[in-house]
Amino acid sequence: MNNFKKMLLSELPEFKDYTLNFLNGNISKIQYKSFSGGYGVYAQRDKKSFMIRLRTSCGVISRCQLHTIYQMANKHNLDSIHLTTRQAIQLHGLDVDAVVDIMKCGIEKCIFTRGGGGNYPRNVGLSPLSGVDIEDSFDVTPYALATDRYFLSKMTTYHLPRKFKVSYSSSYKDFAHATVQDLGFVATIKNGKPYFEVYVGGGLGKNPRLGIKLPELVKPSDVLYYVEGLTELFTKEGNYENKHRARIRYLVEDFGEDEFLNKLKKYVDEQKKNKNLKINPEPIDYNKEGTAIDCTSPRLIKQKQPNLYTVYIHPLGGIYKLKNLKALLYELDKVKNPIIRIGMMEEMYILNLDGNEAKKILEITENTSGSTLFENSISCIGVPICQMGICDSQKMLSDIITHFKINSKDKKNLEVMPKIYISGCGNSCGVHQIGCIGFTGRMKKIDNVPTHCFEMSINGKFAVGESRLGEAVGEFKCDDIPNMLYEISEKLLDKNIDFKTLTQNYREEFNQIIDKYKLI
Repeated sequence: MNNFKKMLLSELPEFKDYTLNFLNGNISKIQYKSFSGGYGVYAQRDKKSFMIRLRTSCGVISRCQLHTIYQMANKHNLDSIHLTTRQAIQLHGLDVDAVVDIMKCGIEKCIFTRGGGGNYPRNVGLSPLSGVDIEDSFDVTPYALATDRYFLSKMTTYHLPRKFKVSYSSSYKDFAHATVQDLGFVATIKNGKPYFEVYVGGGLGKNPRLGIKLPELVKPSDVLYYVEGLTELFTKEGNYENKHRARIRYLVEDFGEDEFLNKLKKYVDEQKKNKNLKINPEPIDYNKEGTAIDCTSPRLIKQKQPNLYTVYIHPLGGIYKLKNLKALLYELDKVKNPIIRIGMMEEMYILNLDGNEAKKILEITENTSGSTLFENSISCIGVPICQMGICDSQKMLSDIITHFKINSKDKKNLEVMPKIYISGCGNSCGVHQIGCIGFTGRMKKIDNVPTHCFEMSINGKFAVGESRLGEAVGEFKCDDIPNMLYEISEKLLDKNIDFKTLTQNYREEFNQIIDKYKLI
């Protein structure tokens, strides 16, 4: 690890020089993006400031590391951090000196940015409650962490056609979205023994696809054979000429499922000759003396460990204000051996709390997190920060929630609505394609005037055996969306049904609402 850190530190002068050349106009935006993405850094829309993505390994982060991230943001006068849908933490609005300083500090504290973007293996996804969830098949955390460490050990040597995403889910609920990843592992039990179901070739964004399930179950100790086998297949047979078709899902499409699976088997079998890829990581000890409490907060989760709890925190749109993070850290410093994890939906979990600790964390985060599914909706960072963005997704989410809070005095309208998932463009950073209600930013000409709008999709879902991509139902002007959703919530209350029932059993009434607002 020390040699890896030294290598990363040695790259910083070149990174800074290249960035200064970009700022001076000597390097194009496209050239800079292809270079900086591998360092987890992207220029923002103004071409003067930058975003850096801190690669928290599988979303697992120590109390010390969270303190470091707070200090990084505070030092450079930021008022918030952004929790992402890939279990990372992004800092926005930085100049080049701040970016380099943060990279250096992060390397020293094992918070890496290398491979946070660009054509590299991304942060390995993990069910955030793995190890404590009552419905776990088994704890997949050690295997996810081992995979991420494996990727990091080779990060500077990869030459992939495009990004590569791997996830581990601990149950069929699939909280790591394994069924829609390039490579996904889902824990299962057969004859009393742990195995993984494996899904390959999934992905969101443009031309989304569900992963195909491999015919065989995989022993946990064998996961790196599949990781390395698929990586080799991608490296040797992926599309280096057309980046728009340079993802594993297009290999499935080009070869056909049967031929793709045959090829993958050959690459995996070749990797099985390498005994160094077999792993047996140490299990994680979650045991701690607990204290039972009587509390019905929707943000309190009982663990399978007796009298221990997890607290769920979801700041609006994943934007965690620094003043609130400071208050959380102050309370976390009093907790015995807390476990902190970032989830796949812009949320944070504090695991392994006794009852009294959980009550204090709930209290200190009460104004940070919403109490309904609707308030805990997801949004990418969007315009005006993201250079790829089309619409201001954060404003869209804020406008929707504000409209509901103003008009629903008893919160009933908030309580009846599902989460919404908002992406400012088609890249699905807000994972809108697997949301019950999804929105993706578009630009549409209305009376020959380019107008920002969102396409709405419905009834997407992630779960083993139930994963599906949302159905597009039309495009809508930004200003009309809060009213339209509120009208839908009124219909749900009137009929005492949920959103899925409305769209499936009362589709004509649902269509009557959205057709009033739909752009032709």
